Amino acid sequence: MKIFTAEQIKNCDRFTIENEPISSINLMERAAKACTNWLIANSRNNENFYLVCGNGNNGGDGFAIARMLYQKGFDVTVFVDKSNNRFSEDAAENYQRLKEISGIEIFDFDEIENFKFQENVTIVDALFGTGLNKNIEGKTKNLIEFLNSLHFRKVSVDIPSGLYADKNLDESATVFQADDTLSFQFWKKSFLYPETGQFCGKIHILDIGLSGKYIHETKTENFVICEKLIRTIYKPRKDFSHKGNFGKTCIIGGSFGKIGAEILAVKAALRTGSGLTFALAPKCGYEILQISCPEAMYLYGGEDFIQNFEVENDFTIGIGCGLGTDPETENAFLDFLKNYEKPLVLDADALNLISKNRENLKLIPKNSIITPHPKEFERLFGKTENSFERLILAKQKAKELQIFIVLKDHHTQIITPENEVFYNITGNSGMAKGGSGDVLTGIITSLLSQNYSPQEAAIFGVWLHGKAGNFAVEKYAREAMLPTDLIEELKNVFKIL
Repeated sequence: MKIFTAEQIKNCDRFTIENEPISSINLMERAAKACTNWLIANSRNNENFYLVCGNGNNGGDGFAIARMLYQKGFDVTVFVDKSNNRFSEDAAENYQRLKEISGIEIFDFDEIENFKFQENVTIVDALFGTGLNKNIEGKTKNLIEFLNSLHFRKVSVDIPSGLYADKNLDESATVFQADDTLSFQFWKKSFLYPETGQFCGKIHILDIGLSGKYIHETKTENFVICEKLIRTIYKPRKDFSHKGNFGKTCIIGGSFGKIGAEILAVKAALRTGSGLTFALAPKCGYEILQISCPEAMYLYGGEDFIQNFEVENDFTIGIGCGLGTDPETENAFLDFLKNYEKPLVLDADALNLISKNRENLKLIPKNSIITPHPKEFERLFGKTENSFERLILAKQKAKELQIFIVLKDHHTQIITPENEVFYNITGNSGMAKGGSGDVLTGIITSLLSQNYSPQEAAIFGVWLHGKAGNFAVEKYAREAMLPTDLIEELKNVFKIL
């Protein structure tokens, strides 16, 4: 699914109006109906709706939603800034329609602080849409701060008021804190970063019938990884195939006290379909690897830590899980990189060793996949002020080094050498445990060995990892789920594919 800028979304609205054709007020009606249907489907029969509406088109959506909810038998109350009569054309028309309904009370913003709310309350934010270009101040700022203090369910129409669609916030910004955001047709970039996404709650994309022609023909570098995209990548196994058709995966890692990381990566590679799987690890992990992963073959890498990286030419390699940073490991690893040209997967201590000298970055083979979390990224490439700036730097480095960067976060981003960015929306905070990254390394390396391209392996691998996490959280809860549960749930992800 494409991610468009606020300007592109505005142009999409305009293109739809001109080419469907449909009037702007009827397009607003369509958007309001989609919101109303969602609210009704996700509310109690005796829900009381309180809508706070601005003077622009987002407010116009709110006025129309209020009218439709009332017509469906719900109690509805609306708050507006009565001191400001400068409405957009469509908002003015919907406000007039609303005032003609005697059963809907309309109050001023100033009256809300002393207002007595009923039970079963949902507050609907329709103050500002994607056109906002400055911090909210004055009466509206006070209103939002008051609403945020209330312990009712809160729903934003299109985007939480105070949030920009495409950029970060100022520290002093006031933003409506939504439990759910009903976004029209598209994800916005601000939904996908920790600094701004925290205000959105759960995102629900509502199809309001915007022009498919415009969406198809308009270019963007930003995408959300959706199941439709995954189904274009996934390669189901053919009946007449054998283990030789699915690659040779070699996971290199482990050191004394960190063999568990190697085991997690190897098990994940096996569960993801690797034809033949090898674990190159120190001798101290031999017995536990052979017992824990009987389907994999052990390769000697040293005594208590990796001292050699001798592999066969047809291996696809993932390095770093529990590797350690012993000087002998470091020297052997860097010597290996100097003579290796095929794409590989680098994570954890492999990245930490590379980060000791910026010149080491040039040793990473082109089209390789690196999977840093924010601190590892900082050690590799330098400090940034926030996740928006981190992505800008990641795009520069992916292009400069001609590699794929899997930037791990709540919404992990895959950055390609061509500077396309794919945002993952599977996964949950239960995956924020040591070992989850090792599972991801095993998954991506296994896919790469099965002749998925580096881009496909990164996108598919991150999606699989998050989807398995979503299945696991349903069984075990966020606090209780383990990285091993992710591995077990991979089978159920493949079953739905």
